[in-house]
Amino acid sequence: MGKPTGFLEYKRVSNPTRKIEERLKDWNEVYILRDKETCEKQGARCMDCGVPFCHRGELLHNGASGCPVYNLIPEWNDLIYKGRWKDALERLHHTNNFPEFTGRVCPAPCEAGCVLSINEPAVTIHDNERTIIDNGFDQGWVVPEPPESRTGKTVAVVGSGPAGLACAAQLNRAGHTVTVFERDDRIGGLLMYGIPNMKLDKDVVQRRVDILEAEGIIFKPNTEVGKDIRSKKLLDKFDAVVLTTGATKPRDLDVEGRELDGVHFAMEFLSANTKSLLDSKLEDGNYISAKDKNVIVIGGGDTGTDCVATSLRHGCKSITQLEIMPKPPKERNSDANPWPEWPGNEKTDYGQFEAIVSKGKDPRKYSIMTTKVEGENGKAKAIHTVQVEWVKTENGGRRPQAIPGTERYIKADLVLLAMGFLGPEDKIAEELDMKRDSRSNYKAEYGKFKTSIKKVFSAGDARRGQSLVVWAINEGRAAAREVDTYLMGDTVLP
Repeated sequence: MGKPTGFLEYKRVSNPTRKIEERLKDWNEVYILRDKETCEKQGARCMDCGVPFCHRGELLHNGASGCPVYNLIPEWNDLIYKGRWKDALERLHHTNNFPEFTGRVCPAPCEAGCVLSINEPAVTIHDNERTIIDNGFDQGWVVPEPPESRTGKTVAVVGSGPAGLACAAQLNRAGHTVTVFERDDRIGGLLMYGIPNMKLDKDVVQRRVDILEAEGIIFKPNTEVGKDIRSKKLLDKFDAVVLTTGATKPRDLDVEGRELDGVHFAMEFLSANTKSLLDSKLEDGNYISAKDKNVIVIGGGDTGTDCVATSLRHGCKSITQLEIMPKPPKERNSDANPWPEWPGNEKTDYGQFEAIVSKGKDPRKYSIMTTKVEGENGKAKAIHTVQVEWVKTENGGRRPQAIPGTERYIKADLVLLAMGFLGPEDKIAEELDMKRDSRSNYKAEYGKFKTSIKKVFSAGDARRGQSLVVWAINEGRAAAREVDTYLMGDTVLP
């Protein structure tokens, strides 16, 4: 629990960020660590709350509250307060295979469920987690731990994002021989090419991949299942198959002018940038440049923010981020959105802060719908928008309705579509004739993870739809238990 009176004595101190003027000149991580002494005091703020809501993830009104991987948060907060850093690392790894990822990119639903956050700023759970794992690596405590023996069973994991890596790590720990197939040239999936360097440095990803490989996991990059190797061949070759391909089918913009040069999906933009950065520090030119362009980002989520931040680093002329939803309130509405639900108030992320400083204004505009992309000589030059209001429908839902007289014309040389994802791509499901749910995800019940095809399981975004990295780790670990049970009749996995 930390120090009994710590929450009364110490104010919240989060990990600081690098100066915006400095970080816009490079691709290094935005956040830096507090010193250990400060972190120990922050661990002391964890109060004796009786029933901690922080360490068990629940979905409340479609928002996460508490930690989806059930991190033993009060325990390791108490341990770092007492200076027992190695013990804290052991307790952290007990539930989370990759705290260096979640400690960087997770939005911290644990803090939404922190009891202290009812009337005070929450404990810095997210930052404490990153400090524990980064200190563990610095001290040389994180080392490969291969299994003592092998079961003789083989498992194929398709996709090397957080769900796939977590599943592979757990199955390897149980002694099975695991092969991970990845269509990209580097292992990591979303972690490698979907999240920019300034949020998650790729050396951090590769460091963990190297450990997993040293523990005995076999990685097969540049191998697309359904193209380079047939899906059915995996069924013949392996004792079990786990599909963790992610929800990589992007939601498109169905308007006139969508086909114009300069209109791209956000992941085309972000992935190409990261690959070029890793391959040549952007010297090969194999990316979509925003330099000197009027950039429009359509979509207000994390991916949209990453597009804003990337465009600023390219040196864009202007940046505008459009969101079709209404602007959230400044403060939590305690009646409609009470604790411990995820707070639905407005949040300003790193990309928006950077735009405010470098361009002089917040790039976000709310309740805006794009109606047309206008072009010249085959290239985008502007978009047409209209303000919308959300009206109730007969079935109790809501839909956007255009407000007459609010039409607007905005210059646009580059339009980035960051409107979310619709599910996994079709190739594997069609080849296996596998059942899918109403949202086109691989159909597999949570907790069992079995698909309609014998010995084929699914986990992560491919099964649940677009979600958080921490939920992907949750599902990867849980699916591993089910696969282990399927192969052995019982499971040794937590």
